Amino acid sequence: MSIKIDKKIKLQKLNDGFEISINEITVLRHTIEQPMLYVGYGEEKIDMYRGNFDIKDYVIERTALRYATVEESDDSTLIRFSKYPKGEESLIISIKEEQQRLKLEFDQKDKMINRIWLRAAADQDEKVYGCGEQLSYFNMRGKNFPLWTSEPGVGRNKTTYTTWQADVKDKAGGDYYNTNFPQPTYVSSKKYYCHVETTAYADFDFQNDSFHELQIWDIPKYVLFEAADSFVSLVEKITALFGRQPELPEWTYNGVWLGIQGGTDVVEEKLERALAKGVKVGGVWCQDWQGKRITSFGKRLMWNWRWNPEEYPNLDQKTKEWKEKGIRFLGYINPYVAIEGDLYKTASEKGYLALNEQGEDYLVDFGEFYCGVVDFTNPEAYEWYKEVIKDNLIDFGLDGWMADFGEYLPTDVVLKNGVSAKIMHNAWPAIWAKVNYEAVQESGKLGEVVYFMRAGYTGSQKYCTLLWAGDQSVNWSLDDGLASVIPAALSSGMIGCGLSHSDIGGYTSLHGNKRTKELFMRWAEMGAFTPVMRTHEGNRPDDCFQFDGDEETLEHFARMTNVYVKLAPYTKELVKMNAESGLPVQRPLFMHYEEDEKSYDIQYQYLYGSDLLVAPVYEEKKEKWSVYLPEDEWVHLWTGEEYNGGGVEVDVPLGYPAVFYRKNSVFAKLFKEVSTI
Repeated sequence: MSIKIDKKIKLQKLNDGFEISINEITVLRHTIEQPMLYVGYGEEKIDMYRGNFDIKDYVIERTALRYATVEESDDSTLIRFSKYPKGEESLIISIKEEQQRLKLEFDQKDKMINRIWLRAAADQDEKVYGCGEQLSYFNMRGKNFPLWTSEPGVGRNKTTYTTWQADVKDKAGGDYYNTNFPQPTYVSSKKYYCHVETTAYADFDFQNDSFHELQIWDIPKYVLFEAADSFVSLVEKITALFGRQPELPEWTYNGVWLGIQGGTDVVEEKLERALAKGVKVGGVWCQDWQGKRITSFGKRLMWNWRWNPEEYPNLDQKTKEWKEKGIRFLGYINPYVAIEGDLYKTASEKGYLALNEQGEDYLVDFGEFYCGVVDFTNPEAYEWYKEVIKDNLIDFGLDGWMADFGEYLPTDVVLKNGVSAKIMHNAWPAIWAKVNYEAVQESGKLGEVVYFMRAGYTGSQKYCTLLWAGDQSVNWSLDDGLASVIPAALSSGMIGCGLSHSDIGGYTSLHGNKRTKELFMRWAEMGAFTPVMRTHEGNRPDDCFQFDGDEETLEHFARMTNVYVKLAPYTKELVKMNAESGLPVQRPLFMHYEEDEKSYDIQYQYLYGSDLLVAPVYEEKKEKWSVYLPEDEWVHLWTGEEYNGGGVEVDVPLGYPAVFYRKNSVFAKLFKEVSTI
């Protein structure tokens, strides 16, 4: 017997179960022998050390809900699940159609349940993408992915020396799945997505040939499935659900955002030298505008969010002068306040900080200094922090900032809303994004001011004006170096954050890693083919080769910024498309070449829009680079040589990354002009 829930959604009854399909794709299948649902009870232990979480779970009970009874009602189909034949039901799932989406809503009958394992149907050849921003694997098939916002870790590969040292010395090594921006949403190569509405800890396991097992440490509010006829249409549907990022400000395209620290004179000197050399500059980004501190980690910031005139004398006037030259000023803020500052004192006195179990201000160790947690579940604290952003950043003259550290909420804080911090932890990045968004919107500056974030979760899409890939190591490692930001952009784009960029040259210099001249130059090449170019001096600037380290690098850098600015008309179209339809700026090859089977496993190349193919050089000392081209008419950007597809090898001298454009593109003339720079 078949129950037609919607013209695209069907439930087919089987002899001992059922299966549910959408667009003729079976997404759920349940039988007594192969149940789709398991429930249980577990006790977790979560310890945090400076944003790195040690999470252990002891599963006391896990039981299959083998027996299911299907009932039809007026607006939905109810499925009653129980452990035994004719036994007491443990869980009821309501199956309904909502805006052409298959929606599963849960009614918990057994109150002891605090773990659920839902199995979605799969096949051996299927590929899976998404789950937020993933940096080691784009296609996640064959791995499991714990979904918990955290520091991504240093090195992110347990077999490397860097990660081993980071673990031994700082408990900060990380692994392939650690990310600032997880999300319980995956996208299947079958052209459907599945989203679990929860902020609890989750683990999505894609290792089995016949099912994907989605583990959640809570009963989710609901689960959604939606299908489309193409990947372009599917991403439009995903972003219609989560919301879309606004367009970047026009001034973004004036050039690179130079990351400079050290005070007004240092910034002025470096800026003038860059301009004299022909570097196109859109902004100066000074993360230490509110002061600095030095720790064993390196140069850190003074977390009291107001201009520090001792560190940056005359900054209030300089921002105006720079703006007249078309150069904007960007700063830094995060949702914590250092105990030395007046903002901490105000927040503490007014009861705006999260508390510990003794009713005192909860202080977080950020590495040799301590901060209070602004409690955004307290409406008064939420509004107060928006005013901090409006008064101290926007009104002062900042046109942008890094909105950092959304992933640090400890799991043992006591929040005003009374909800467990274990549930609020994953929710925190999206709330932090919303604080920034509303501050900008209420100031009438949306579309003029831009802030960039590394932490995210479900809901960040609408409120995050720009994503950045976090703190990569200043090396060539696949898991934590230059290469890692490519799958990061592709995976986040699949779930609705289509504006991404990275620190040119990386950030983290630890355990012997030092940024080389070649690494900086290769990273700058890639940056020219992303929505935003921005440099960072790194946590230990003296260990990092900088954009003005020598004349050759400065000239190379100037050329790449000119390439970026020349591409602006094309990039603007892509950014506009992202705002209107959710189509990301950086796209996987299969998004426009669905019939090309090889394209589904490529994670270190990307389409920049539909008309440019970019294959960044992510290994050192390379003179030639192998590229895979889907079948089409391609033109090598720098030589004009034409290709029809397949594997090709091209010369990649510094300053000439492997980039191709579609011969029939309406932007072909622009691309030819770029090739002459």
